[in-house]
Amino acid sequence: MKERTFIILKPDCLEKRLAGKVLDRFQSAGLDIVACKAAKLGEEKLREHYAHIFGKPYYQPLVDFMMRRSVIMCVLEGEDAVLKVRALLGPTDSTAAPKGTIRGDYGLNTRENIAHASDSPESAEIEIERFFLPEEIF
Repeated sequence: MKERTFIILKPDCLEKRLAGKVLDRFQSAGLDIVACKAAKLGEEKLREHYAHIFGKPYYQPLVDFMMRRSVIMCVLEGEDAVLKVRALLGPTDSTAAPKGTIRGDYGLNTRENIAHASDSPESAEIEIERFFLPEEIF
């Protein structure tokens, strides 16, 4: 089923100059980029995005990391986009991600793991609306 999903290429991805390689993997898997922009995320937007982990000991270090530098946010579209992106990325913990996955090849841990990706079509819809205006999506 054709659907859309949301990704954030995190600060570590940009610091390592891997954005092109990561996006190429998604495109090579048949996903189209239908929206893309760079931004420096602020604490208010990150508090909204990570509300589900607010109060956890790893919340503030994650927010600090995400504010370290700009990020690239994209909406990807294709058949089973959510599952396809998550399979290409590998597990959230990069140390457990197999080689050949994006996180297994480039990530360091659960925070510096190259990219955030929506975990369901419902989350994707919410996250896309959070970060993109309708006219920014093609």
